[in-house]
Amino acid sequence: MMDPARMKDEFLDLAGISSLSRREGAIARRIESILKGMGASVEVDDAGEKVGGETGNLLARFHGTLAGAPPFLLSAHMDTVGPADKIHLVVEGDIVRTDRSTVLGGDDKAGIVAIFEAIRVLRERNIPHGDIEVVLSICEETGLMGAKHFDTGRIRAKRGLVLDVDGVCELITRAPAANRLSFTVTGLEAHAGVCPERGMSAIQIASEAIAGMKLGRVDEETTANLGVIQGGLSTNIVPTRVVIHGEARSLDAGKLEAQTQHMRGRFEEAAARHSVRLEQGERRAGVEIKVERQYERLDIADSAPVVMLVAGAARALGRSFKTRATGGGSDANVYATRGIEVANLGCGMRDIHTVNEWVDLKDLHTTASIVLETVRLNAVAP
Repeated sequence: MMDPARMKDEFLDLAGISSLSRREGAIARRIESILKGMGASVEVDDAGEKVGGETGNLLARFHGTLAGAPPFLLSAHMDTVGPADKIHLVVEGDIVRTDRSTVLGGDDKAGIVAIFEAIRVLRERNIPHGDIEVVLSICEETGLMGAKHFDTGRIRAKRGLVLDVDGVCELITRAPAANRLSFTVTGLEAHAGVCPERGMSAIQIASEAIAGMKLGRVDEETTANLGVIQGGLSTNIVPTRVVIHGEARSLDAGKLEAQTQHMRGRFEEAAARHSVRLEQGERRAGVEIKVERQYERLDIADSAPVVMLVAGAARALGRSFKTRATGGGSDANVYATRGIEVANLGCGMRDIHTVNEWVDLKDLHTTASIVLETVRLNAVAP
């Protein structure tokens, strides 16, 4: 039912356009042209202004053909991680990758192409469906910022799918909540060769905190990472300041709080162990800690109507199907928090966030077929 040649051409077209977060202007213009050519009305919101980007989120509307059928939301994101400045595509049969100098951007252009093909076939074959609302977000890769700045009051759909995860015929129904963490350790500068005892090394203090910290895979539901360290001025100066940025994630709210408190405690305890007495009196090390909730968890029951729709679609196509949890967040986390019944459908990209990323075009055909059948079932379900 899908048009493999059309899907291939469109994927190669979109994948060849660089679209780093906050630099989605070119891809947004191309996608807007495609959507209007498909007969959609398209709006661009002001999220780009709020995040300092080139464009906002795109909202496209397709009128349904079945009176009274409930609307359905389909969503993906336009931005990619880097490196992605000059993309050189390599096609080997149905496999698309790059020359490994950049990412492919199948995350999430695979999702976009699957959505577009499903809608085209629905309309070309006059398959009954309700209104379809398509949200294509910016800055998903930088903390779901586009979705956070999208006004979900502008859409009517109360149910839908985000297409933004690896795997095929798999539906993400559980995804973690996440905290963004920042630790600013303050010591005391001194000449490292003449009088190091008059200083307190912020780098040493931070290293003591990190050395005993639970990081990586904490348990089956929880992860933690310290990803960026900035500090120090010169090798001959005892460093007075170092900043560490990290995160904690968990499928369980209590475990997320416990991990966050553990990381906070390690820094507080390390700083409390360091002081130096000078002529002016005692100077003590310190740490400033900032915790920001990036997004809430996604937790959709397997009995939820949207899950049953996708299961029914896979069954109708003779495909196996499963639900699962993931350690990554997506725009689905944001939409679910705002009362939309939504899950995240696998759309085939592999080795994402690396220059080894690849997509099998056959997986895109399967994903588009599942989306089409899910939208159809949504329109006729009792």
